[in-house]
Order: sequence, then structure tokens, then C-alpha cells
Amino acid sequence: MDKRAAKREFKEAKVAAGIYRVHNLAEDRSLVGASVNVSAILNRHRAGLRMGAHENKELQRDWNRLGEAGFVFEVVDTLTETDRPGIDLKRELAALEQLWLERLAPYGERGYNSRPKRVSAG
Repeated sequence: MDKRAAKREFKEAKVAAGIYRVHNLAEDRSLVGASVNVSAILNRHRAGLRMGAHENKELQRDWNRLGEAGFVFEVVDTLTETDRPGIDLKRELAALEQLWLERLAPYGERGYNSRPKRVSAG
């Protein structure tokens, strides 16, 4: 394949939106999130950890202690393309993320996510 064909193929490739997880295998702790480009966000997390500059200090500390081999970067769910006009991708993604946060509960000793803030009535 020549350079032009490879470049065209790259530009035409579909970007997967979905839910990702950075999983600490030794302690079964996770960072769970959503992105319109899960491949890119996982690369960003990996690069931040490798450089020692990840925004989640607790995750960075465990990475420094356990090393890269102690972690798995994975896509846990994706949104499929739809023919429905006017779909709100970000809203659909937020709903899917909420489902996975409830399922995996990556808070406290189980993870690196911050607990959701409670909304008070009144």
C-alpha cells in the first residue's frame, strides 16, 4: 500500500466512541471513563502514566509501584453507529458510562474514580 492510500484509509477509519477502563490487575482497581475516541484516550492515559505525569495521583502512585505490566487498558463497551438522525452522541455516551460506573463501582478501594456528588433536593 502506498503512502497516499494509507493516509486515505486512516482518514476514513471510523473512530469508536465508548467506555474504557484502566485496570490494576494486582489489586482489582479501575479507572473507568467515556470518550468519543476510546483509542485516543487510552493512549493519553498510558502516555501520562509512562511520563509520571498522570492527573490521577493515586493511579500514578500505583503505576509507579507495580509497573506497566500490572495494568490493562481496555475498551469495555462501544456505541454502534446508528441511522437515527439527530442522535446526541454525548448524551448516549454519558448514559452508557453511568451504567458501567454502577456495574464496576470504581470508587475507594475498588478504583480511582471520584464518587459522584449527591444532589440535594430543595
